[in-house]
Amino acid sequence: MEGGREGIGDWEEERERIEMVCAAQRLSLERKTIMVTGGAGFIGSHTVVQLLKQGYIVSIIDNLYNSVMEAVHRVRRLVGPQLSNNLHFHHVDLRNKHDLEIIFSKTKFDAVIHFGGLKAVGESVAEPRRYFDNNVIGSINLFQVMAKFQCKKMVFSSSAAVYGQPDEIPCVEDFHLQAMNPYGRTKLFVEEIARDIQKAEPEWRIILLRYFNPVGAHESGEIGEDPRGIPNNLMPYLTQVAVGRLPELNVYGHDYPTKDGTAIRDFIHVMDLADGHIAALQKIFATEKIGCSAYNLGTGRGTSVLQMVAAFEKASGKKIPIKMCPRRPGDATAIYASTHKAENELGWKAKYGIEEMCRDQWNWASNNPWGYQLELGLENGNH
Repeated sequence: MEGGREGIGDWEEERERIEMVCAAQRLSLERKTIMVTGGAGFIGSHTVVQLLKQGYIVSIIDNLYNSVMEAVHRVRRLVGPQLSNNLHFHHVDLRNKHDLEIIFSKTKFDAVIHFGGLKAVGESVAEPRRYFDNNVIGSINLFQVMAKFQCKKMVFSSSAAVYGQPDEIPCVEDFHLQAMNPYGRTKLFVEEIARDIQKAEPEWRIILLRYFNPVGAHESGEIGEDPRGIPNNLMPYLTQVAVGRLPELNVYGHDYPTKDGTAIRDFIHVMDLADGHIAALQKIFATEKIGCSAYNLGTGRGTSVLQMVAAFEKASGKKIPIKMCPRRPGDATAIYASTHKAENELGWKAKYGIEEMCRDQWNWASNNPWGYQLELGLENGNH
């Protein structure tokens, strides 16, 4: 009898082993391969970390204009050697259609997350041609190559800039779209192109993520925002003042019709954004008739520039010298998100408040006062 029980036990162990092998095989069969354009950038790099941790295979496409390879090295370090094997990098510009075709011909992609593009409002006003070339032509090339290789699932990194200065707030996805500057128009044009393509070819599944003001950094302090040159956005500018790289913070506009006279924005933690992209990707894979759908990613709360400065001062223990400057062309007075659609349809909701945003921003900045630069004064991007 004992021998019989041992035999049963051995068989059960063998069955468990077979089930584990089958489960692993199913996982490998189900494992999806994702192209991430602009994956070395601020939001892209944080999203790549989350994708790898979720078991996806990731190929980054980046021309490194606004980013550096060190960000990719740090992503590898963060996820560890095993998951790093699932990360590939291609130094490619989306405007080079031939190079894109070569990459698609060698790898079967299940979906694309499209971050790649220029993103400074002021610069777009001064250099609109460059913005339309990079953001619109690059996106058209991507759509064409995706169609050629039968990859028809995309999550597009759009922007709250497509709303311009809305007549009312919070912004709801079905508002009239009226971008106020060339950067916003590039995002709006790509949205319109996506809608037209999906209408003509219904097998496409596209999610447009309109996000508001990304801030913060990975909690490890290993990766964060490292803009090239003088920052255009509030938080990297704030941090460069706090670490002594810049003498004072320029606050653009102090005569807005708001409580403290400064503009109101919906600041959102970059890790919340990264998780929003995972939720969108899962929705695309799970829903056959998704069409081309837009979702806001924000907290649903407005915070003024001076309120954010005060929160950062508290988190960092630093006093930030401020210089009040005239408004910048194309900047809206107040804008924040309605997040109901993303909560209801994607099952996603922002978790972090401005205290955590400032805490993680300062952790990144204090550990990396010169960003990804490997030594003091080394030009960003030249290593």
